[in-house]
Amino acid sequence: MEEFYMYGYFVLVLHTHLPYVIGHGRWPHGMDWLSEAASECYIPLLNTFNDLKNEGVNFKVTINISPVLAEQLASREFIEEFLQYLQMRIRLAEGDEIEFTRTGRKNLVKVAKFWKEYYQNILESFTNRYNQNLISAFRELQDSGNVEIITCAATHGYLPLLALDTSIQAQVKLGVKVYEKYFGRKPKGIWLPECAYRPGYRWKMPVQPEDGSEVIEYERKGIEEFLSENGIEFFIIDTATLKGGKTIGVYLERFEGLRKLWEQFESQVKYRPEEEKSPYEIYLVSSGKPEKKPVAVLTRDPKTGLQVWSGEWGYPGDGWYLDFHKKKFPSGLRYWRVTNSKADLADKLEYEIEKVESRLEENSSHFVELITMTLKEHFEQTGNVGVLTAPYDTELFGHWWFEGPRFLKKVFQKLNRSGFVKPATASEAIEKLNPSVVISLPEGSWGEGGYHYIWLNKDTEWTWRHIYANELRMRELARKFADSSDEKLIFMLKQLARELLLLQASDWQFLISTISARDYAEMRFVFHNENFTKIADMIERYASTGELSFEEWNFVVECAERDNIFDEIDIKWWADVEFL
Repeated sequence: MEEFYMYGYFVLVLHTHLPYVIGHGRWPHGMDWLSEAASECYIPLLNTFNDLKNEGVNFKVTINISPVLAEQLASREFIEEFLQYLQMRIRLAEGDEIEFTRTGRKNLVKVAKFWKEYYQNILESFTNRYNQNLISAFRELQDSGNVEIITCAATHGYLPLLALDTSIQAQVKLGVKVYEKYFGRKPKGIWLPECAYRPGYRWKMPVQPEDGSEVIEYERKGIEEFLSENGIEFFIIDTATLKGGKTIGVYLERFEGLRKLWEQFESQVKYRPEEEKSPYEIYLVSSGKPEKKPVAVLTRDPKTGLQVWSGEWGYPGDGWYLDFHKKKFPSGLRYWRVTNSKADLADKLEYEIEKVESRLEENSSHFVELITMTLKEHFEQTGNVGVLTAPYDTELFGHWWFEGPRFLKKVFQKLNRSGFVKPATASEAIEKLNPSVVISLPEGSWGEGGYHYIWLNKDTEWTWRHIYANELRMRELARKFADSSDEKLIFMLKQLARELLLLQASDWQFLISTISARDYAEMRFVFHNENFTKIADMIERYASTGELSFEEWNFVVECAERDNIFDEIDIKWWADVEFL
C-alpha cells in the first residue's frame, strides 16, 4: 500500500571536510577555519538533528566526515583552541553591544545580543550536550539510525589525477581504517573528493614529474574497483557524469578566481550528448573484472541543487538572510543582510532577526514541494519509485548560509507530514530500490565543465609535478623497506607517508585556483613537499650507513608531533596494489 502512495525517497548527503590546519596557522587561515566550521555548521547541525530526534521526526541524513577532519575534531588541540575561540567571540559580541548601545543603534544592539547568546549556546552545547566530543555526537546519531556516516579519501586527495594506483589504494584503505576507529564499524559508502571519478583505461601522466622521471603510461584500475575491494558499496556522482550534457558547477559563482579560470577553459570543453539515464534511479558501476562486485552510485539532482547552492538564484540569496561577506571591524561579526544578490557591501541593509522566520517557512515549503513534484514526475513517467539525492558541502549550512540548519529542520518537519516522499539514508535507498542495472561511467567531477581544470591548470601544474615525483619515490622506498624490523626506519617511513598524504590534499589546488587563500595553500604545499624530500633523503642515508644525527631524528619527531594523525598507516599500501 505504501508504494502506491509514495513517489520516492529523499537522500540528503552532506560532505564535511577541512584540510589539516592544526599547528599550521590560526588567522586568517588555519585553525580559525576549523573553529568557524564547528561553531557555524557542525554544532548547529548536531543541535538540529538531535532536536528533530527528540521531537520524534523521521529525519534521515547521510554525512561524510573526512578522515583528516575526524582526526582534527578528536584532537586535544582543537578542543582547547575552540574553547578559547568561543570565549573570544562572546567578548567581541559584548563589545559590539556596548558600542551600539552608546550610539543608539537599537536594531544592531539586538543583533549583537543575538550573537552573544548564539556563541554562549554553542559553548553550552559543545561542553555539556556533547561533552567536547563532536565525533562521538555524530556516532550516537548513526547508532540511533537517523544518520549514516560515510568515509572519504584520507586527505581528500583528487583521485583521478594521482599517478599511482598505490596512492589511490592508500587513500581509500586509510579512509576505511580511520572510519572504523571512530565509528566502530566499516563504512558502507564513500564521498569521492570533488565527486571525481575515473574508470579503468590506459592512463598517461598529464605533466612530467619534477625530478625528470619519464612520463608514465599504463593500464589503470577504475576507482570503483578500489572501493569494491575495500567493502565500500556506494558513492555519489554529478548529474553530468551520469547523463552527459552541461555540468552545473557548484563553486563558480562563489569564487571570482574560478570565473576567470573558466573563461580560459570554456571553449575547450566538449560536452557529451545527453544519455537516457535518470538521476532518480540508482545504478551499479563497473569498469573492471566481471568477478568484482559493482558499486552503486547515487546521482545529484540538478533541480533542487541549484535552489540551495546558488547565492544568486537560490534561497541563500534571499534579501532577508544574513549576508556572508560584510563584517564589522574589528569584531568580524556580521550585522547586515543580503539585501539583494547584486548589492555592493556599502548598500547592505541591517539584519532584522524577526523577518527571517517567514522566509524560512516559505523557502522550506517550496523545497519540499519541488522534491515532491520532481519525484512525482519521475514516478508518472516510469512507474518507478525514485530517489532524489541532494549532496552539498556541509559548510553551506550555517557558514555560507547562516540560516541553513534552521531551513533543514523545517524541511524534515514538513517531509515528516508527507505521504508522498520519505527521507532515507543512502544505504536505505539502495536497499529499498535494489538496483540491478550495471553501467560504465566516464571520467568527471562536479566542477564546472565536469572535468579536472579547477585542480589541474597553469597555476597548479607545478604542484602535480612534485606530487608525481614523490609518489614514485614513496613507492620505491616502500618496496625496499616496508618489511623492515627497524623501528626508527618504519617511524620515518610513516612520517614520509603522512607528508605525501598531506601534500596530496585537493584543497591546495582548489585554494590556488580560487585565489581565496592562494598564499596559504602554496606555502603549505611547499612546506610538506620540503619535509617529504628531507625525510626521504634521511631514510636513504640511514638505510645505507646506519647513521642518523640527533638533529635529523629531532626533525622527524617534530614533524610527527605537529602532524599527529593516522596511526593506522601501513607502509605496504604504497608498495604494491593488493588486488590486480
